[in-house]
Amino acid sequence: MLSNILLWSLQLSLLGTTLGGNVLIWPMEGSHWLNVKIIIDELIRKEHNVTVLMASGALFITPTISPSLTFEIYKVPFDKERIEGVIRDFVLTWLEHRPSPSTIWRFYHEMAKVIKDFHMVSREICDGVLKNQKLMEKMKKSKFEVLLSDPVFPCGDIVALKLGIPFIYSLRFSPASTVEKHCGKVPFPPSYVPAVLSELTDQMSFTDRVRNFISYRLQDYMFEALWKSWDSYYSQALGRPTTLCETMGKAEIWLMRTYWDFEFPRPYLPNFEFVGGLHCKPAKPLPEEMEEFVQSSGEDGIVVFSLGSMVKNISDEKANLIASALAQIPQKVLWRYKGKTPDTLGPNTRLYDWIPQNDLLGHPKTKAFITHGGTNGIYEAIYHGVPMVGVPMFADQPDNIAHMRAKGAAVEVNMNTMTSEDWLNALRTVINDPSYKENAMRLSRIHHDQPVKPLDRAVFWIEFVMRHKGAKHLRPAAHDLTWFQYHSLDVIGFLLACLATSIILITKCCLCVYHVFGKTGKKKKRE
Repeated sequence: MLSNILLWSLQLSLLGTTLGGNVLIWPMEGSHWLNVKIIIDELIRKEHNVTVLMASGALFITPTISPSLTFEIYKVPFDKERIEGVIRDFVLTWLEHRPSPSTIWRFYHEMAKVIKDFHMVSREICDGVLKNQKLMEKMKKSKFEVLLSDPVFPCGDIVALKLGIPFIYSLRFSPASTVEKHCGKVPFPPSYVPAVLSELTDQMSFTDRVRNFISYRLQDYMFEALWKSWDSYYSQALGRPTTLCETMGKAEIWLMRTYWDFEFPRPYLPNFEFVGGLHCKPAKPLPEEMEEFVQSSGEDGIVVFSLGSMVKNISDEKANLIASALAQIPQKVLWRYKGKTPDTLGPNTRLYDWIPQNDLLGHPKTKAFITHGGTNGIYEAIYHGVPMVGVPMFADQPDNIAHMRAKGAAVEVNMNTMTSEDWLNALRTVINDPSYKENAMRLSRIHHDQPVKPLDRAVFWIEFVMRHKGAKHLRPAAHDLTWFQYHSLDVIGFLLACLATSIILITKCCLCVYHVFGKTGKKKKRE
C-alpha cells in the first residue's frame, strides 16, 4: 500500500505543473491543420485546455465542440473563396513553372508573385488578432503557458511575446528553408545537403553540387526579400526595432514533421525535434461494402489512389489517360476522385468521394499507393510499408517523392508529360519488382523502431516547455551573434590585419637592416 502511494506521488511530481495547462494554437490551413489537430486531440486527452485562434474566413479549420477545446474566431476582411483563389494560383503557377535547371529562375520569379498574395492574406490574419484589443485582453487573462505555431502563417510568435509566454513551432519545412537556416541557425552545407525544392539527394555529382549551390543563392535572394518585408511590421507590433528572423529565432522548440526514415543525414541543433508520422496509427476495419470490393481482388490485391484533399479533380483528358492505364492491371483500384467519371474507367476501378486512406494502406491486400507526394500520405505509406507511385504537383511534393525514389520505395510519373504507358510501367514496376516492397518495409521498420512514438515526443516537448517555462538551455549561442560574427568574418579580418601588420613590420625591419648594413659595407669598402 505504501509503495503504491509513493509511486503515485512520484508520478504527480513528474507531471509537474502541466496537468490541466492552457495551450494556445496559431494554426495553418490544409494538411498543416490535420497535423496540429492530432496534437490538439492528444493534449486534450492528457487533460490540457486548448484554445485555437481561427480566422472567420478559414477554409479547412472547422470548430468542434469539446469541454477542453475553445475556438476564438476573429474577423478578417476575406472569405473562403479568397483563400481558395490563393491556393489555386499557387498550385497552377507551380504546375506551369515546375523548377528545373533551365527554368529555376523563371520559377522563383513567378512564385514570388503568388507568395506576395499569400503574405497579403497573412497580414490581414495578423491584423485580425493583434488589432483586436478585446481578444488580446481576453487572452492575457486566460494565463496561457505556451503557444504552438505553424510559421508558414507569420505572427504567432508576436502573439506569444505580447502575452509573455514561450512558443514552439510545428513545420515540415519553410519556403526554401530560409527560416531554419537564417532564423533557426541550422547549418545547411550545400556540398551534401540538398536545397529544398531542388529534388536532389545527398549523393550529388559535381554538376549537382553546382546546381545545388546556385539553388541556395537564388532561394536566399527571392525569399529573404519577402521575409524582410515583415521586418517593419514586426518592429511596429512589438514596439521596438527587430526583424521577423530575430523574433522567430526565439522559438523554444522546432517540431519538424519528418524523421530519419525520410530525411537524408544532416546536421541539426538540439532544439529541433523530429516528429514525422505523428498522425499515423494502426489500420481499422473497412466499411462492409469497401471490404467486399477489396476481398474480391483475390491474390492480385489492390491499389490505393489519392491526390490528397487539395486536388479535387483533374482534366478529363488526364483522367481518361489514367483510367485507361488502371484498367490494364489485374489489381482492383480504389480511387479518390470527385470529377466526371472517365470514359475509359475499367471494371476493376471504383471512384470514391472519400476513402479511409490509412485503413486501406494498412490492409494486407494493398500492393501499391498512388500518391501526389504529400508528407502525410507518404508517412502513412511508410508506417504500413507500402511502395509508392508518385505523381507530385506542387510545394514539397516533388522533393518528397525524390526522397522516396532515392530510398528505393517509389517510382515517379510526371503529371505534365505522362502517358498511359508511363502509368502502366510505373505500376508494374512497383508491384512486381520485390525490391520496392522490401525497401518500403525497411523504412517501416526504421519508423517503428523508435524509443518514443512521434506524437508522444511532440506532446512531451510541449509539456516540457510548459513545465520549465522555456527551453533556453537548448538554444545555441549563434542567435546572439551578428552575421559577421557567426561566419567569423571579424576574426578572419583581425587575423588578416595581424598578418598584414607582421609582413609590413618584417619588411620594414629587413629594409632597415639592409640600409644599415649596406651603408656600413660600402663605407668599409671605400676605406
